[in-house]
This record gives sequence, C-alpha cells and structure tokens, in this order.
Amino acid sequence: MIETMHLLIIGTVWPEPNSTAAGNRMMQLIRLFKEQNWKITFASSASESEFSENLTELNISKQQIELNNSSFDVFIKDLQPNMVVFDRFITEEQFGWRVQENCPNALRIIDTEDLHCLRAARQQAFKLKKEFGNTDLLSDTAKREIASILRCDLSLIISQFEMNLLQSFFKIDSSLLHYVPFLLNAIEEKNIEAWPKFSERNYFISIGNFLHEPNWNAVLYLKESIWPLIKKQLPKAELHVYGAYPSQKVFQLNNSNEGFLIKGRADNAHDVMQQAKVCLAPLRFGAGLKGKLIDAMQCGTPSVTTSIGAEAMHAHLPWNGFVEDNPETFANAAVQLYTNETVWENAQKNGINIINQNFSYQSHGSALIDRIKTVYSQLKAHREHNFIGSILNYQTHQATKYMSLWIEEKNKPKN
Repeated sequence: MIETMHLLIIGTVWPEPNSTAAGNRMMQLIRLFKEQNWKITFASSASESEFSENLTELNISKQQIELNNSSFDVFIKDLQPNMVVFDRFITEEQFGWRVQENCPNALRIIDTEDLHCLRAARQQAFKLKKEFGNTDLLSDTAKREIASILRCDLSLIISQFEMNLLQSFFKIDSSLLHYVPFLLNAIEEKNIEAWPKFSERNYFISIGNFLHEPNWNAVLYLKESIWPLIKKQLPKAELHVYGAYPSQKVFQLNNSNEGFLIKGRADNAHDVMQQAKVCLAPLRFGAGLKGKLIDAMQCGTPSVTTSIGAEAMHAHLPWNGFVEDNPETFANAAVQLYTNETVWENAQKNGINIINQNFSYQSHGSALIDRIKTVYSQLKAHREHNFIGSILNYQTHQATKYMSLWIEEKNKPKN
C-alpha cells in the first residue's frame, strides 16, 4: 500500500445525510476514509442544494464535473487518484471508461447503496400484483448493474441478502464483493439514559425521503389501509409524517381530523424520531437497508415494519418491535406497542442489540480498509482472476466511449 492514498469519489448527487439514508451512508464511508488520513476529492455532475453536506469544512476537495465532456479527462489526468469510488452503478457507467483510460492503475470501487435491479423488479411485481421471483430480476437494469459490478475491482454491498443474491443467482465471484452495512457507533448506557421514556412520548411517526418511491407508496398504504384501523382503536392518536422533498400530492394527504399530519422535512430526523412512541414503516417493495429503521433503533423508538423493511436488518436477533405484512395484524401490532409499556421496553432493548451486534463501525470499518489494502496491493493478479470483467471493460469501453464522444460532439455549439 502506498504511503498516502488519494481517493476520488464520484457522486450521483452531493451527499445530504439529513435527507436520505444514502447520504448518511456516504458520510459514514467518508469518515472512515478520512480516519486513514487519505486525501479525498468529491466530484459530481449534480448541482449542490442547501441541504448538501459542507465537504469543504471537512477538508475534502470538491469538483463540479460534466457528463459526456472531455473536461473530465483533463481533471482526472491532473488529479491521478490511486482509488476511485463510484456512488451507484450509474456513475460507473458514465465515468468508468474515462477513469480506466486516464488512470488505469487506480483501484475502482462501486458503492451500490442497494441493488437497483432488485428494487425495480420488486416494484414492477407489486404494480402487476404478482409475487416477486428471482426471474423478475432478468431485466435490462440488472444487465447494466451486474456488468458494472463485473467491470470494477470491488463492489460494496450493504445487505447480506443482496450478497447472497449476487453470488447464488448472478454467480458473481466473492472476490469482487465486500459486505459493508451501515457503520454505526455502539449505543451506550449514556445514550439510553438520554432517551425520553415511554410515558414521555406522544405520537406515531413515519419518515422517509418522498423522492424514493417505496417511501411514498408506504405513506399511501398507511393513509388508505393501516391508519384507519389504528385510529379505530386509538381515536386520539396522531401520525406525524416526515420526509425530505414533499410535493403537493404529499401535503394533500394531511388531515388533522384523522390525526394524519404531514410535517414535511425534519430539521433533524433523530430529534423527531426520539419524541415518537412508535415508528411505522409498511414498505411493500424496496432493497438494501432501511435508514429510517436504523434511526428508530438509535433513538430507542420501537417500530412496526414489513418483511421487506426488516430484510437483512437484524440477522438472527428479535426485531425492534413487530414484522407484519398484513394491514390488520400490522395495525394491531402498532396499537400493542403504543399501549403496552412492557412490550415497548422489550422491543427497545431488541433494537439496541441489533445496532450493537450488526452495525459496528469499528469491526466493519476495519474489515473494509483491510480489504481495500489487500486488493490494491494485488491489483494485477486480482484483475487477471476477473477475466469476464476484463472482457466487459474492453467491450463497454469501446461502446460507451464512442457514444459519449458522439454526444459531446452533438452538444457542441454550432457556428
């Protein structure tokens, strides 16, 4: 391993840790890389928003880049990073061939966030009102995403379910994958003592970025099917619905008479989660790990979710509340948690165990750094072992390169 690693992260967007779980995940990785004293540059073709993390304050260089523009070649040739992390496979598609051409010896890594092909296939199956099966994964999105994984030296996978799927169904060699869940500090006694008690909490909560289709669908499911059942049993209860980027269609669901209150963006997700008694997350499709359920456990807030919501979140440990896929049993479980202090306290303890046993920043972070160092030190042999990847790099490099150059030429102003 070289003495000073220079890392380039190419983001689909600028990280917004207070808006999305993906933004939180990116900042966890950045924290880990900074602790190695690596030099970090973050680049994106997206525009920054008022909610973007202030990377400059963290001593991270920022670079605005353009799609289908050879200015990126000039930028990366000058930068000469030792390692490039692509945030999601789409970013690798756009910039991977340029990285390969200009920095062939740089380690190339994808942080998948979640498997997009899995999320899309489940969503499509839901729309068609059919049971999801692995054959639903055989889509154009899957072909693109798996090709991207094969082209890179390493892919960071957030879920053990997705690790198993990639190896058993898509036959991806384990040498190309590394399991990295959310990297979290342990919940300690001082954290627990600071949490509001059962009697001090007052409402149900639902939270999630509204631009993420599974979250929007879950809010509709609550409104139409689950909340009326809860309200029958708890007439005075309120559901506070939080999420970044709410549209007018979201605010139209607000109904104070029903106790269904659209709150919009939370300035601090943990502040509002900590005041809630129960978190509701009836996700009917999706993939990866669910940031809202992590937030709930970190705030001592029990939750009711679905099997999709709890997938790969708790391993063999009992859930931080209940996992129910039927609206009636979901509602009954929510009422039980909301009204029974003993059940609520046991669920809270389960959440503490899940965080402390499954999401250790220290153990998973150390394992990732060790893996990166190992692959980097054996990069030539590592790539020779991945012959399919080298074929895809060659073929895609040619096709993507000339398509991108054609778009660049097309976009040039005419005289």
